[in-house]
Amino acid sequence: MPARSESPRTRRVAERIKIEMAEIFQKETEDPRLRALAVTAARVSKDLSSARVWVSGQMNPEVEKEVLAALEHAAPFFRTLLAPRLGLRIVPTLRFEIDRTIEAGARIEELLREIKDQDEKA
Repeated sequence: MPARSESPRTRRVAERIKIEMAEIFQKETEDPRLRALAVTAARVSKDLSSARVWVSGQMNPEVEKEVLAALEHAAPFFRTLLAPRLGLRIVPTLRFEIDRTIEAGARIEELLREIKDQDEKA
């Protein structure tokens, strides 16, 4: 999730999409794989025509592909549900990505622990 300068409006819309998508996953979806997802971030293009939504959850790589396929398949449905919630003239098209920051953080902690253990042994 690259940092970039955003306008206050795109930040507000992205935050609203993040909140609403989390609620939609919990209350509006029947797929248990999607109900278990956490929405970690959202970014909206400057013209508000598209949005990237990052999700995370306990998934192995095989399930991850299935979840991404399910999200892409359901994206038009999610846009329909978002329309009245966002109150925008045009609802952004949605693209979903897996957020790997939690995994990366856990890996870094594991490596630091290994280094500490090696230092203590030496």
